[in-house]
Formats: sequence, structure tokens, C-alpha cells
Amino acid sequence: MRNSTGPVRAWSTGRMDLVHDADASTYRLVADGATLSQADYRVRDGAGDTVWVFHHTYTQPVHRGHGLAERVVRFALDDARTRGVKVSATCWFVADFVRDHDEYADLVA
Repeated sequence: MRNSTGPVRAWSTGRMDLVHDADASTYRLVADGATLSQADYRVRDGAGDTVWVFHHTYTQPVHRGHGLAERVVRFALDDARTRGVKVSATCWFVADFVRDHDEYADLVA
């Protein structure tokens, strides 16, 4: 299933961009053309709902500890909500984030 509005949706903070590339099934935080952090997912269709299974997050080691992965995951979950998609997390980081942020509990498949 592809994003019907195009493969890339982006939001800019001025210095950094948060990008959703639906063709690559990834959300990325990009600065100066380099990906600093990303969250990858797989699309699973089931019992009437589309579910995005977040299976991997990664932040460049030099950029860890600055909340970049949290920004990417929050952007991804907010975007999933606007698209009416449920989420599942096999990645520990996304699972912990959802567990620690009750405002995303309604998204869990």
C-alpha cells in the first residue's frame, strides 16, 4: 500500500527536516542532506486495518543522546494517526516510546 498523496511528506524545523518516504517505508530526520536518525516500518494489512509495524530505529552514533529518534518516532506516530493507520512495534525504542506516552495508546494494533 502506497501513500496516495505521493511518496514523500516532509516537515521542516529550519535546520533539520523530518521526512516520510512511503516508497522506502521510512521516516527520517535529515540535516544538510544527511540522515541523522530514522524509523523503518513494514506495512501489514489485516482484519480491516492497515498496520505499520515499526521494526527498526537508528541514530548516527555521533548524534545520539539529543532526542532525535524521539522526534522521528513522534512525527511517524502523528502521521500514522492522521492517515488512520494502526501501529505495532517490534523495535524496542518505538515500543518503549508508545508505552511511555499514553497519547499514542489508541494507535496500537
